[in-house]
Amino acid sequence: MLEAAQNAIRLPDLRRKIVFTVMILLIYQFAAHVSVPGVDRETLRALFNSDGSAAGLLNVLNLLSGGAVKNFSVIANGVYPYITASIILQLLIPIIPRLEALAQEPGGQDKINQYTYWLAIPMAALQAVGQINIFESQLGGTELIPGFGFGAGSDLLVTFSVIATMTAGTMFAIWLGELITEQGIGNGISVIIFAGIVAGAPRGLSNLLQTHLLFNLFAFVALTFLTVIVIVFLNEGVRRIDVNYAKRVRGRKMYGGYKQAIPLRINTAGMIPLIFAQSIITFPAIIANLLPQGSATRWITDNLGGQSGLIYWVMYFTLVVGFTYFYTDVMIQNQNLAENLQRNGGFIPGIRPGDRTKEYITRVVRRITLVGALMLGFLAITPGLMQVVIEVAFGSAVASNFSQNPANVIGPSGLIIVVGVVIDTMRQLEAQLMMRNYKGFLSQ
Repeated sequence: MLEAAQNAIRLPDLRRKIVFTVMILLIYQFAAHVSVPGVDRETLRALFNSDGSAAGLLNVLNLLSGGAVKNFSVIANGVYPYITASIILQLLIPIIPRLEALAQEPGGQDKINQYTYWLAIPMAALQAVGQINIFESQLGGTELIPGFGFGAGSDLLVTFSVIATMTAGTMFAIWLGELITEQGIGNGISVIIFAGIVAGAPRGLSNLLQTHLLFNLFAFVALTFLTVIVIVFLNEGVRRIDVNYAKRVRGRKMYGGYKQAIPLRINTAGMIPLIFAQSIITFPAIIANLLPQGSATRWITDNLGGQSGLIYWVMYFTLVVGFTYFYTDVMIQNQNLAENLQRNGGFIPGIRPGDRTKEYITRVVRRITLVGALMLGFLAITPGLMQVVIEVAFGSAVASNFSQNPANVIGPSGLIIVVGVVIDTMRQLEAQLMMRNYKGFLSQ
């Protein structure tokens, strides 16, 4: 592995990609510390140091923004509006025939990506208003940005300038992610989220070890170790389907007559279901803070926003499992495996080509996805299960403290993103090295 790392640094074009990725992340972190004009920094610091009911929601938003929410910077929205827009379009494609036909046309996916960027703009403006209302709802009447709002006594110039600044910051963050994807190493959006998780981990571990040192340290190490093992199993586990290719004669050459295998992953969707589920479950809390406060909106903020309660964990588990199936089906359908096999003269032994092959592949994928979806769902609710263990061991007073939970230093969701991004980035480096006849990280 050390030799592969040295080769990656030694190659000029690969070194340029790595340096470019690091520079973009530094630019993002710099922008994450540029606060929106007019923000009361002391009030903001006091809010994050408190144990308010929306602490869980603020930490999720901070995670998706790469740490920018804690400073309420110009990119405090992070890439969350883009993720939400992507979810909406993915849900609409099977429903609207015109979008489904567009997705199957040559260049149609580029058009859908363009629609996603356009939809991200109003989503960013909506989230900017929602975030400020969430913050101010936890401040007991104190204004985070004096003059912000649409009611009496508000300053519309301040309001529109803040919304425009945060929306522009969102598009800037998305652009940085796309630059990493095109000219750097790894998936840009995922790398930005990965950087935010890693940057916040040392502080979270330091806060965790302030009390119950031995128990928290042991629980953190054990949970991290077991979670990483399960994540690697999910990412690397495959079910192989044998495929035979018939012999074909073209001109004077003979093609085919060999065997291959289609590797179907246990977790084809990767980390996307967790990001989707967190985005969807966060959205009602944002909307609730835009509405007049009452018992219903307060319940939504306390449970969905605060990441607590049986209903929240059941909903989170269900969304993760559901999105795993949904995203896997979308990816398998887009690959058109049965059609491509038939076009190239390939067939699965004992299965007729065409619709029967498509049905067989779909059945196998859904069966193995059940294992991946359930394991992913249980990983997602590990903090809730750990909360129960802490409550039994130390009482409800300690369990109610969010920072005391060892599963929340990085979190299963964060670990899945971290491990997934690391493996994906290593695979890209592996491919680049193998193209140049060097040994890679994973081929030792």
